[in-house]
Amino acid sequence: MSRPTLHPAFDDIAKRVNNWGRWGADDEIGTLNLVTGEVVREAAACVRSGHRVPLALPLRQDGVQTGVIPGRVNPLHAMVQINQEVFGPGTVACSDDTVTMGLQAGTHWDALTHVSHSGTLYNGRPAHTVTAHGGAEFAGIDKARHVVSRGVLLDVARAHGTDRLPGGHAVTPEDLEAAEEFGRVRVRAGDVVLVRTGQVRAYLAGDRHGYGYPSPGLSVRCPEWFHARDVAAVANDTLTFEVFPPEIEDLWLPVHALDLVEMGMLQGQNWNLEELSTACGEAGRYAFLLSAMPEPFVGATGTPVAPVAVL
Repeated sequence: MSRPTLHPAFDDIAKRVNNWGRWGADDEIGTLNLVTGEVVREAAACVRSGHRVPLALPLRQDGVQTGVIPGRVNPLHAMVQINQEVFGPGTVACSDDTVTMGLQAGTHWDALTHVSHSGTLYNGRPAHTVTAHGGAEFAGIDKARHVVSRGVLLDVARAHGTDRLPGGHAVTPEDLEAAEEFGRVRVRAGDVVLVRTGQVRAYLAGDRHGYGYPSPGLSVRCPEWFHARDVAAVANDTLTFEVFPPEIEDLWLPVHALDLVEMGMLQGQNWNLEELSTACGEAGRYAFLLSAMPEPFVGATGTPVAPVAVL
């Protein structure tokens, strides 16, 4: 397949990490193909204590979104019936609720169709296949039917000897390898990698704006490292996922485009990795069983997720 171009600094990396056609011309799940039955069996073997660590931020109206991205609203929760005796007086009473929110508003996965570049989506599909009424015709989040694998926490902040990386710190492959050494773990094929920067501590302390900008995040060099290791998915504890402001002037969201469009790799944002950092440190191990099942919104370009690490 021919590849479009975006920027010289981007194009060279894109050629090296591109997975179009690797799992067939009709593939819609990308690197999740790397999560084989054997990978899941080995992931289950990581469970020793059964200690479960939730990784999602609470869904609330004063969540992480500040209005910078139009339409990406924090959850608005409302009751539609309260103790209503639907079937008549004296019958069982029901309470129901509804919610309006951006699917990428809180802890979430980005689907492969969340971004495009040069008019193109993963596997060379045209970006116009995402429509107003149908959403993503190809590679919507509903196609990612199971995300259960070995999770690996790369605690970059702790490896740097700090609770939180400074804003604007670009996490490099060297940082990832230092975190592997710190955790005495090695990332392998089919793993879901969780990169901790400590940035979510700003939000947890009440600084919503400081959480978003400036932010540490993944460098444009990281996708090549993930590609070499055959990583299945990546998530971190920031709003922007990649470093912000960007490393390369006038090159916005290059890591999104490399991960999602070129590699076909799910990426997650706004994951709370603080409790997991403590639990892994106390247990002395940084690999675990991770369940991070997407909500199967048909045609959606992202989804809320409530991941759980089991040690």
